[in-house]
Amino acid sequence: MDLVLKLRELRRFRGLSQKDVGRLSGVGEKTLSSFETGERIETMKIGQLRALLMVYNMTEEDFFSDKLDEMFDPTYIRVSTRLDEITARITDLPEHLRDAALDTIAQMLDAITLATAAQTRRRSSPVPLPTALPLRHAAA
Repeated sequence: MDLVLKLRELRRFRGLSQKDVGRLSGVGEKTLSSFETGERIETMKIGQLRALLMVYNMTEEDFFSDKLDEMFDPTYIRVSTRLDEITARITDLPEHLRDAALDTIAQMLDAITLATAAQTRRRSSPVPLPTALPLRHAAA
């Protein structure tokens, strides 16, 4: 989740308007709006971010971790949980089996990458037009 989306969704989640946050944080309402639209996000100062996070009762560590992704994206938990589960299972394997499993997974990923690239090339290449067949002349 990007910074812009995190700021906007966190404010909405807390039930605050931009005006409320501006008043509580000291960050101007228009400035906050430009941060939340991404228009001026690159000009945000660390002090402004800290002031906003204080209003949202959030630490910098939590803001930059996966916690907000987990809060706002219901599919994130399912994906990360499944990946964590698979990773744990692979990690628990004896070394020789783990190495074999990782080699097999790498080969599968390579095959998927090649197949995807081939499909992309086929879709992006022009479709050849059929060649014209010679006309037959009827015998008189």
